[in-house]
Amino acid sequence: MWGVAFFCASFLNVYNTLRVEEVSPMSETLPGLEAQRSKVLRQITELGDLRPGSITGTIRRCGKPTCHCARASDPGHGPNLRLTFKTEGKTVTEALPTPSAVHKAEREIEEFRKFQKLSHSFVQLSEKICRLRPGEEDSAQPLTPQEKKRRMRSIGK
Repeated sequence: MWGVAFFCASFLNVYNTLRVEEVSPMSETLPGLEAQRSKVLRQITELGDLRPGSITGTIRRCGKPTCHCARASDPGHGPNLRLTFKTEGKTVTEALPTPSAVHKAEREIEEFRKFQKLSHSFVQLSEKICRLRPGEEDSAQPLTPQEKKRRMRSIGK
């Protein structure tokens, strides 16, 4: 029972850290949305160094029969902290040997999470702007023969 509750709580906690906040409904007018998009773009440019990935701790046994980790009751060596990320479809792991390297990686990952949220907000705002922006009138230019054929084919279906 407690294992399931712990798993669900852990899962929800991970979900909450990745959830994207909705864009504030400051104004659903075109100028208001453009102002919000400019603000998000400015926030993106102010981000520091960033990188994707996650930090994990590994505990292992060295395999030497006389080492303390060979005993069944011993947890093993570690945890050794590592940065794991994907590049070109492959999982890559980087050692984080010092506390300063761990703190640096944590800051970079945090900035990447901010970038993900901001870029999602930027796309949402751009979609709303595209829906609200009026289309350009092409009535001044006559249709080419190819465009006429295309329209006639779509009407006939």
